[in-house]
Amino acid sequence: MFDQIGSLCPPRRILLGPGPSNVEPRVYEAMRTPIVGHLDPYFFEVAEDVRKLLQVVFGTRNEFTVAISGTGSAGMEAAVANFAEPGEKFAVLANGYFCDRITEMARRYRAEVVRLEKPWGEPFSEEEASSFILRERPKVVAFVHAETSTGARQDGAAICRAAHEVGALVIADCVTSLGGMPVEVDATGIDIAYSCTQKGLSCPPGLAPLTVSGRAMEVLRARQGVPRTWYLDLKMLDDYYQGAHRYHHTAPITMFYALREALRVVVEEGLEARWQRHRRNHLGLVAGLEAMGLKMHVAEPYRLWVLNTPCVPEGIDDARVRRRLIESHGIEIFGGFGPLAGKVFRIGLMGASSTQGNVLLLLEALEGAMRAEGYKPAGSGVEAAESFFAAHAA
Repeated sequence: MFDQIGSLCPPRRILLGPGPSNVEPRVYEAMRTPIVGHLDPYFFEVAEDVRKLLQVVFGTRNEFTVAISGTGSAGMEAAVANFAEPGEKFAVLANGYFCDRITEMARRYRAEVVRLEKPWGEPFSEEEASSFILRERPKVVAFVHAETSTGARQDGAAICRAAHEVGALVIADCVTSLGGMPVEVDATGIDIAYSCTQKGLSCPPGLAPLTVSGRAMEVLRARQGVPRTWYLDLKMLDDYYQGAHRYHHTAPITMFYALREALRVVVEEGLEARWQRHRRNHLGLVAGLEAMGLKMHVAEPYRLWVLNTPCVPEGIDDARVRRRLIESHGIEIFGGFGPLAGKVFRIGLMGASSTQGNVLLLLEALEGAMRAEGYKPAGSGVEAAESFFAAHAA
């Protein structure tokens, strides 16, 4: 039976969905290097390099900045589990799927969850967010900076100001924004931020970058009793990574190598240059999509540069279009889900996948797939994007 299981031969894909993105070649090379033990001095040197590089990318001077073993959802659960307490008020600004996931986690940790809700893809104004927080006076406020389910960005400055006015901590989900858009933890006033490795950082999935402010660490150390999670207990993880290096778990050494190299790529490119690359490719894609007659789900000021959500035209089956893309060109994009199921495409331009070439290739392939499904584009998406790129040289 086992002689039928041959060598791995995965198909080559151009990953233009909501994650993962294509991995930087240098990251694969880093993953080929020999591992050491999880208590080896060299591993802690690597972990320290990762901490310093993450501080740059997060825009923070927080001492507690780590990569947690697990995907972005582990980062989310670590943030919630350590700062949500039974019976304490936990506020969520809810306008997408991952706001709902935060809500579910907080409820499981027996917090008293209060929510301010808007339709998926509509951000909260400063007045809406501030009024809600000042009225509810929670202990913790959580919001999603870059909502993967909708393609919408939520500004956090007003949220943080209002939260700090009532003595609350702020958790920000930066899973989709880190490495592709400004996060600026310290300037915004975010207390706890988490992300993932497989999107804007162009690294395989497996680690969750997380940073915690000194103020939040003081709250955590003063907490009565221990969190209900053991594996994600931040005080124990602090002791492992940055304290006495006391054994906690077997860290995935190769993933730390990968993240270290991915972060080196980011800082070598330069954050400003990287952000502008993502913004330019986003705008080029939008120019092409709109030339074809597609409308964007999110209003212009709030669109993510890394995750685009054009609306599916009436009468078009998005699943059939996506299947044509992957079968004919090896291009992966995703559809919507929840209230947006069948209504939007989710097109990622993240990290190494965010290139002018990929934008033009996708527009050409998408136009062909849409025509095959009976859609008549208003114009050429490729020509519109090429005109944009020519007028906005990198």
